[in-house]
Amino acid sequence: MQFCDDCGSLMHADDAEMVCSSCGARVLKDEEEAAKYVSTESQTFDDVIETTEDAADEGKPTAEEECDQCGNGRAWYTIKQTGSADEPPTRFFKCTECGHRWRGYS
Repeated sequence: MQFCDDCGSLMHADDAEMVCSSCGARVLKDEEEAAKYVSTESQTFDDVIETTEDAADEGKPTAEEECDQCGNGRAWYTIKQTGSADEPPTRFFKCTECGHRWRGYS
């Protein structure tokens, strides 16, 4: 595996270059290092969960949370551990109507 020097994300092979999956940075493959990597041509991205602001949220769980922007009563959510392990996780919400985002703390 190779990680991007700019943002730390995982890079993937693209002919003679390694390309960052997040920021698009490109570096030439080191032929000696390239021999250590295994490439899978049949890899799909069907199971990738989109996290950009314009991403479709179908399939993500929803909760009964009221949006401060439009008053809608449903929001998609994800849960992430933002603090130390002994602290409760943070829930990130996105309104199903207007797309407003906010976080909820337990």
